[in-house]
Amino acid sequence: MNELTTDLKTLQEATLNNLKSSKANNTLRAYKSDFKDFGTFCAKHGLNSLPTEPKIVSLYLTHLSKISKISTLRRRLVSISMVHKLKGHYLDTKHPIIVENLMGIRRVKGSIQKGKKPILINHLKLIINVINQQKTEEIKKLRDKSLILIGFGGGFRRNELISIDYEDLEFVPEGLKITIKRSKTDQFGEGMIKGLPYFDNKIYCPITNLKKWLEISKIKSGPIFRRFSKGLLLTDKRLTDQTVVLLLKHYLSLAGIENKNFSGHSLRSGFATVAAESGADERSIMAMTGHKTTQMVRRYIKEANIFKNNALNKIKF
Repeated sequence: MNELTTDLKTLQEATLNNLKSSKANNTLRAYKSDFKDFGTFCAKHGLNSLPTEPKIVSLYLTHLSKISKISTLRRRLVSISMVHKLKGHYLDTKHPIIVENLMGIRRVKGSIQKGKKPILINHLKLIINVINQQKTEEIKKLRDKSLILIGFGGGFRRNELISIDYEDLEFVPEGLKITIKRSKTDQFGEGMIKGLPYFDNKIYCPITNLKKWLEISKIKSGPIFRRFSKGLLLTDKRLTDQTVVLLLKHYLSLAGIENKNFSGHSLRSGFATVAAESGADERSIMAMTGHKTTQMVRRYIKEANIFKNNALNKIKF
């Protein structure tokens, strides 16, 4: 009996580990952060957060709807559900009181979600120009330029960008191949290779700037985008994805661009938007960005083409 109990306990622990392993670390952190907010709401009103019940979740979503977007509500619902699963509890997120409440909130708030602004070519050039104008060490300039240009040129998610190691790079006559070991849509680590060709203008060329960065930093292994310590001494510690956001916003501000509606995602959406404006088809855009469905890519293409074939262009005044 004791052996059976021990075996069952081992299986339960292994199952819990499998559930945790099915999600990336960043995703698990997001679940915990979201659930913490739900827990605070429940504690304030004397309600149970774990395990909880549909009517409590519905009350929380109504509370949240006053200050948050529909997309945030959906994400919080997923987080609450996943924490319950990880802890061995069942929560019916398809219960009518949740589903119909969300539908009502959506009708009241409207379903159009305004995304963050993309970094376009004019933004990119202003950012690189303003970095070049900074009175700081060349090593700092080259790191920041390489980070931003590679992020844009490869349509990278910020966590993919800061995860690139020297071993993932292969310089070829046509340009640069970068192996992405794992991404948000590739949870099983099948990997993909992105190819970045050389730009005619070397000032804004991701590969030219990256080569200069690797040369001045003397990086030969491990993370290519690293933190500086005080005195601009290069460490072996990888940049965080939040650093990408902070650097981008910092240089946008220095370039005289209002940075409120930009984020780390702006590099990725910027690539897709500019590629669409230039006539790239959805398949070639998806091959670079790694999107698994056409829905988001078609949105970029639609927005990029909003002034092309516009009916108003046919009207003569």
